[in-house]
Order: sequence, then C-alpha cells, then structure tokens
Amino acid sequence: MERNVLNIQLPAEWAPQSAVLLTWPHLQTDWAPILQEVTSCFVEIAKEVLKREKLIIVCNYSEDVKAVLGEVDYSGIIFKEIASNDTWSRDHGPISVFVNEVPYILDFTFNGWGLKFAANYDNQITRQLYEGGTFNSEVGYQNMKHMVLEGGSIESDGNGIIMTTSECLLSVNRNEYKSQAEIDDYLKMLFDAKKILWLNYGYLSGDDTDSHIDTLARFCDTETIAYVQCTDESDEHYEELSKMEEELKTFTTQEGKPYRLIPLPMAEAVYDEEERLSATYANFLIINGAVLMPTYNSYLDEVAKEALQKAFPDREIVGINCLSLIKQHGSLHCVTMQVPKGFL
Repeated sequence: MERNVLNIQLPAEWAPQSAVLLTWPHLQTDWAPILQEVTSCFVEIAKEVLKREKLIIVCNYSEDVKAVLGEVDYSGIIFKEIASNDTWSRDHGPISVFVNEVPYILDFTFNGWGLKFAANYDNQITRQLYEGGTFNSEVGYQNMKHMVLEGGSIESDGNGIIMTTSECLLSVNRNEYKSQAEIDDYLKMLFDAKKILWLNYGYLSGDDTDSHIDTLARFCDTETIAYVQCTDESDEHYEELSKMEEELKTFTTQEGKPYRLIPLPMAEAVYDEEERLSATYANFLIINGAVLMPTYNSYLDEVAKEALQKAFPDREIVGINCLSLIKQHGSLHCVTMQVPKGFL
C-alpha cells in the first residue's frame, strides 16, 4: 500500500490537553434507576479534571448540571446542550488528530457497539460539537461515517504505533465486511501508523464493547504498557488474560525492543445480582499532571495505584470510586474523551 503523503499524528493520551469531554447522565439514559449515585461519580471526575484543565460538558440542561456541581470555576467549563442516548464519551466523542500540524476532528460512526443499543443521538454529538463552535476556528472536521470506530477500541503511543483488539474491530455489525489485513492497512493510512499491534486474546465478563483495548492494556509511554493480569487459575478470565499476557510479551516498540510491561491486578469480582460486572483498573484516564484511576472499594485499589505510579512516576495518581459506572458495564476512561492542546 502506498504510504500516506500527509503527516498525520494521533496524539498519545499523555500529550498536553486542552480539555476533557463528559456527556452528562440524565433520566432518559439507562442511568435513571441510579441517577443520583452515578451523578456523584461524574461530579467527582469533573472536579478533578477542572483542577488541571477545561471541561466540555454535553448535557440536556446546563442549569441541572450546575445545580449538582456547586461551587466550581465555571470559566473552565464549556456547556453544550445536545441530546444524548447515553454517557460513553470515549466512544461517541471526537477522535482528534493533527494533519500537517493542523488540528482535525474525525467523526466516525458510533452505532451502540455493533447495534446493541440505541445511538441515534450519540452518533450526532461530534458533528454538533463542531458545528456549535466548541473548537477554535483552525480546527478542521472530517466526516468518517463510512467506518465504525470507537475511541475505546484504539490506543496510540503518539509515535506511529496503534494497539487494538481483533475481537472488537472485526466484530459483527461494525466492520466485518473488511478483513483484518484490510483494517490494518486502513488504520495505517488513516493515522499514518507504522505498526498495528493486534491483541487476539483478552476479555472482561460483563463488557458490552467486545473487548475494547482500554479495558485490557494501555500505553503509558512509548516503551511501557500497563495491562490486566489474572493470577487466579479459578477465575474465568485466567486463560484468556494469560494468553493476552503472552501476546504482549511478543510486541515490540518502534525501535524493535520488547515493551516494559506493568501488570495491574485483576479487579475483585463485583456482581449485579448474578451478573459479573466489568471492573478493570486498566480503564484509567491520563490528564495534565495526573492519572485518574477507577477504584472499587477493594484492597486491590492500592495495589493498582502503586503499579500505576511506577508507570507514571511524574504524575499524581487519583482514585475515583467507579462502582456506580460498572453497573452499566463501563468505567472511568469510557465516560471521558480527552481533547489535545490546540483544539480550543
């Protein structure tokens, strides 16, 4: 395939950021039965982000959000009143790239993780954010609706390597009309990537995303990957995550060196009635000067925090209780989308 003549960069999450996007829960979402509980989690995330950068909040009514946020610096918040089906900004939000150093918003199709859930409003949010003047006048927009691509399904090291999972990108009702080789080529062209790292193993019980990479393994810098490790042979995840760990050991950096692998503990099992929920410590969010890490009221929270501190020695690791988020099968990274510096 002919190499892309454009210089395209998909920034790593640790690159300087302008803001974080949140899509606020409301009574018309699946959060309705526990709206107050989950809103408290969103408030905590919002306040931690505001200490370090701006917030873009998509909501039904900004006054309702202000009522629960209370006394915060509202000069740091951009409210956009846009209809939404749900709150998973990672997957319906914009994917931000630089094309010849010019910032661009890429607007892919979001179809509720392969038509599992309604997404008719969510699929319009990125376009409405752009047309509503959320970003500065230099930012371009590219309609990419010919492809389903969720933000949680790809990881970028900012240096030409993308990590993803075959379970998600090849799944039914997404892009199954393309082979893995075709999607590999397309991602290389789209993001000017030199290498696509495919994980063929790894899953979480209760996960609706078909094994998004951000629930399993994450770039921490260009030489380091943090990943979920399962050491309990009686755990249903043991075999798959052990095979995933072996796959990760075969991955190499741009320079051909093995990655420094930092294991994160498999979260303690959390159940909603008889269903195991998708608790994972890999679903952290990197922001300016800090890493927001999901916690689950477990002794393993501190183990995970210590591991992430090794991966991010220069950043504060901030725990946020995400027991409410996993009740709808996602966690902290899933409800956020970072916007790189230069877009606002």
